[in-house]
Amino acid sequence: MRRAGQAKRKATGLSALAYLLQPASKNAREGRAQTNASIPARTALVPAQSTSILKTIFITSVLFLTTSFVLNPKIKFPYEQAGLTNRQAAAHLLSRFTFGAKPGEVDLVLKTGIENWVNQQLKGNLDDENLKEKLSSYDALSLSNEQILAQFPRGVEVRRMAIRDGAISKDSITDINKKELKQQYEAYRKQKGLRDEKELFRQLINQKIIRATYSNNQLHEVLTDFWFNHFNVSITKNQCAQFIPVYERDAIRPYVIAKFQDMLLATAKSPAMLMYLDNFLSMDTHKEFEIQGNRNGKRKIKPQHVKLANKKKAQGLNENYAREVMELHTLGVDGGYTQTDVTEAARVLTGWTIYPMKEDGVFATIRKILDKVGEKNLAKKGFVHDGDFLFAINRHDSKEKNVLGKKFKAGGGYQEGVDLLSAFAHHASTSKFISKKLAIRFVSDTPPQSLLDKMAKTFLDTDGNISEVLLTMISSIEFWNAESLRAKTKSPFEYAISSVRALDADIEFPFQVNQWITKMGQKLYFYSAPTGFPDRGQYWINTGALLTRMNFGLALAAKKIPGVSFDLASLNDHHESESAQAALITYSHLMMPERNVETTISRLTPLINKPGIDKNINDVANQRNNSNEMEPDEMVMEEKKTNHSEPKIKNSFGDNTMLAQVVGIIIGSPEFQRR
Repeated sequence: MRRAGQAKRKATGLSALAYLLQPASKNAREGRAQTNASIPARTALVPAQSTSILKTIFITSVLFLTTSFVLNPKIKFPYEQAGLTNRQAAAHLLSRFTFGAKPGEVDLVLKTGIENWVNQQLKGNLDDENLKEKLSSYDALSLSNEQILAQFPRGVEVRRMAIRDGAISKDSITDINKKELKQQYEAYRKQKGLRDEKELFRQLINQKIIRATYSNNQLHEVLTDFWFNHFNVSITKNQCAQFIPVYERDAIRPYVIAKFQDMLLATAKSPAMLMYLDNFLSMDTHKEFEIQGNRNGKRKIKPQHVKLANKKKAQGLNENYAREVMELHTLGVDGGYTQTDVTEAARVLTGWTIYPMKEDGVFATIRKILDKVGEKNLAKKGFVHDGDFLFAINRHDSKEKNVLGKKFKAGGGYQEGVDLLSAFAHHASTSKFISKKLAIRFVSDTPPQSLLDKMAKTFLDTDGNISEVLLTMISSIEFWNAESLRAKTKSPFEYAISSVRALDADIEFPFQVNQWITKMGQKLYFYSAPTGFPDRGQYWINTGALLTRMNFGLALAAKKIPGVSFDLASLNDHHESESAQAALITYSHLMMPERNVETTISRLTPLINKPGIDKNINDVANQRNNSNEMEPDEMVMEEKKTNHSEPKIKNSFGDNTMLAQVVGIIIGSPEFQRR
């Protein structure tokens, strides 16, 4: 409600858009129907920076070799059967498999061949040198989790360290003002060579915007966004936040077209997921684990909760991950499991935790246990150490279990967790649930059951091969039917990126774009619920949100978003339109290729010469720059640290007032917001 109210206030003078926006949503189908070492590693098993990068490259290469394929040259997608021309088919693919068509991309798809273009996107190995150059200054993206913890400590950790080292007096913290305290913390970070955690998140968010805008392998970026949302983790859970960059890089990105079970296992073992859903704490509450000691014989290592016996609540069994992995990651809420299955699955996954990367905090107790056991003895004693993952046998419930009728014999250890996740990944309910989520993302909010059945069958027949499931989807006429064309509403992220791509714009300050994405209702990496952002249009669209989107379009076209540059005239080969009406017609076709835009043009015509709209654009830009809505203390802008400086906003339009106004209205129109 607060966001909608702010959007309405910022749309002063644009209330006349209401008549345009509401009827458009009611007649959405009308338009569709008309178209045819920061620190050294403790052991050799904990990767240093270079090892982490090599591991990622190795995993990606292996997965590519084992799951990639060459599209059968005899396969021809049934778009003609659905009544589409090849140009319309190309435009439809670009609306689904990319973050929006750039100028000339319909012709590029046709030149490559529609089927060949799809094959290229599924392989995802097109040259991306420009993207690599854009990302070259983002050094945090290549760090290991251990290095990130060392270089980007959380605020509470900086405070504890500063007090410990005598840089700040504990007693004086409440006596000095926030500004002075912040300066003292910054001075301490600088002295110790530490970096603000907000800089880590800035790099994470910026790289997502840059990849989506510039990558030639667009489908891989779309799928990375999709699968991260499916296996959602959130910056809002503080202890999880520092692990998210590596989570997306190592547990999501390499697996987006691989076999589903591989990504499921990778996410389950990632520190981000282990901490986000609390499984790193889950343990058997009734056992002691005997290990072979020194010459004095045996000694017992007790579960961590014994150490916490004096606290109000022992940790014990935690069912959070077990519940969500069944409901949200695999089987679905109607997948046929019971609460007993959730509890039994949680027992199977006890002991799945994080290998200690530091000596203190949540890692302290298990670090002491591992030191007692000895790194060389871990495997012998039943522990499993794999990168940042640790299976702690002394925390594991070793008794017999039964999940969904599958029995796990006593003493199964780490392997029974792997077997459990594999059983979930191959379950018939999972094939239906994952197929439906993919179809909702790529087809419509209500995909036809006939398509879901074909995709689910392929999922089961190919061992959960994501590429094959997608290929089945594209090869089905349901993907190309009129009911699927422009049936999806863009999320704020998709909307902003597609706008930038449609203008063939260059982004120097990605975080400026992110501020608008947040204002439109999607705070990247901050969605707190494990469900991830909803993928249905009704979640994103209301009157206030539509007005905010119109404001974004107007501000973008008028070059009021700092660090985003483009040349409107070049989109039309520098041919000057004779009038605002002519510009509306020309640029509607350029920015929404192969669509029937007659209805849109008729709705937008009353707005293009609306008196005072140029003033409204400047008001929007000034409100954005003066607003504290983006909570700068929570997500600080630090572009200046990469030698960037924001240009001053001038009180004039970029290319010319009329053209910028027309293009801004096109971007803000309901038709452009559909894909």
